[in-house]
Amino acid sequence: MIETEALGSEDARRSTLDGPQTAAQLFVRCLENEGVEYVFGIPGEETLDVSEALEASEQIEFIPVRHEQGAAFMADGYGRLTGRPGVCLATLGPGATNLATGIADATLDHAPMVALTGQVGLSSMHKETHQYVDIVDMFKPMTKWNARVHDSRIISEAVRKAFSVAVAEKPGATHLELPADVMAWPTEGVPLHRPPAAVMEPDQGALQRAAELLQSAKRPVVLAGNGVVRQGAALALRDFCRRTGLRVITTFMGKGVIDAADEHFLFTAGLRAQNYPQGIMGRADLMVCIGYDLVEWAPAAWNPDGKLKILCIDTAPPEIDAHYVPEVELIGNINHVLNQLGCMLWNKPLASFKTPSYHKAFGRAMQVGDDNDFPVKPQRVLHDLRRVLAPEDILVSDVGAHKLWVSRFWEAREPNTVLISNGFAAMVFGLPAAMAASLAMRGRRKVVAIVGDGGFMMTMAELETARRLKLPLVIILWSDGAFGLIEIHQKRRFGRVMGTRWENPDFLALARAYGIEGVRIASAGELAGVLERALKADGPVLIDVPIDYAENEKLSIDLWKLVPTVIE
Repeated sequence: MIETEALGSEDARRSTLDGPQTAAQLFVRCLENEGVEYVFGIPGEETLDVSEALEASEQIEFIPVRHEQGAAFMADGYGRLTGRPGVCLATLGPGATNLATGIADATLDHAPMVALTGQVGLSSMHKETHQYVDIVDMFKPMTKWNARVHDSRIISEAVRKAFSVAVAEKPGATHLELPADVMAWPTEGVPLHRPPAAVMEPDQGALQRAAELLQSAKRPVVLAGNGVVRQGAALALRDFCRRTGLRVITTFMGKGVIDAADEHFLFTAGLRAQNYPQGIMGRADLMVCIGYDLVEWAPAAWNPDGKLKILCIDTAPPEIDAHYVPEVELIGNINHVLNQLGCMLWNKPLASFKTPSYHKAFGRAMQVGDDNDFPVKPQRVLHDLRRVLAPEDILVSDVGAHKLWVSRFWEAREPNTVLISNGFAAMVFGLPAAMAASLAMRGRRKVVAIVGDGGFMMTMAELETARRLKLPLVIILWSDGAFGLIEIHQKRRFGRVMGTRWENPDFLALARAYGIEGVRIASAGELAGVLERALKADGPVLIDVPIDYAENEKLSIDLWKLVPTVIE
């Protein structure tokens, strides 16, 4: 090992391809070893050596963005779709702090991510220094693990651990801080071997108790969540339901794990304003929670008195919660657990109970209006978009009232085709996550982002990134000049609105300024044709859709109250 006493000399700081390997070069070799193909970020002075090493990589493409939050959300979206950690890079101080929202979002929504930040040299950390704050300490509460690479000799271990922890169930963000002087040091070392991930399996006794619990239940219902998506267990869940006859409620993050048109699908749950215990969840006597993360939707919302029996099938032991105390926990690979449990219940039919016709109820609730409507009803946008997208195409929603429309009413056909920020509910997620989806899919699947004008104005600079990368991406902008969801709450509590209105720019002129195509919908009847043309474009297209947010009141009404004649 080359010792660090030479670090003060110019020779030790050289970064050349034909000279000694620098720490930054070893670091990038380790990223290559982890299968990294993109690093999203903005370069800085304290990341000069890392940027130079990335430029020399034949495997990794550095994607410059217009704001670090865009880099973090692109890494977040990439991790959700691929199951591999998305990687983002920022410099020290304000560059690093700008990553924070995306990092927290990835951790709460269990998306694998590795965040990289530059830092001042080691000799400057003990005193007040320009742009220095303790980023490792700051990021600790929002990551699964983070560390400062204070010595080039730990690079191989640190990178391997960062990626291993990021993907381990339940996934999330990790972070490595890269002091500028350390990255310039000459060093020796090689990337560490990547062993196969260990697979946990429940014991046979727990499986037997679970089977008995299911057979003794009179009104069992499945609640399927994000873990089913992460584990690629949708086919196993669908087969399990066919074998047992169980009906499925999905969380927002679990949309698509069972086809919305499947007879076993009931509805998607997660709105806080809904009174779920008054409906089917209040009549169930066993909730079979499969891949359900408590951060998706608090169990107090559907088990308020804590008396409902619960069977937990998940990849890790659940969070402690007085409203979520399972009778049996089956912890392991969800595919394997469902297959084993399904075999044990083969030819042993479970009890079923009559469930309301939610499909008919949703049909009534999704009144799309007529072709002359203006502004356009949210239901019409979802209806026409569903008609032109294939089952495997991807819809990404930003946060706002549109997220609730997508979460509740979008008819997902396949898993991992609906991306939303749920656990952290962060505005700005939509556009950069959709850009990452377009990169990851490489044209194999269409990608559409639904964003509100509030969130879009916070991240519209990334239109330049989308144009530069020539991403085939459709951005549907729901515009109403207000934070519509906040207005609903304000009107209910105070009878008025405050601080929620603004004046929008000319979005078509804005699109032209960024060099992309823009279209404004003048009536509902135009929408389907515009969507079809936009989906054939070879670059980004912005569609400005003035939205009738008067329909938002339907989001807070229980479905059995909204259409009582159908679901009684």
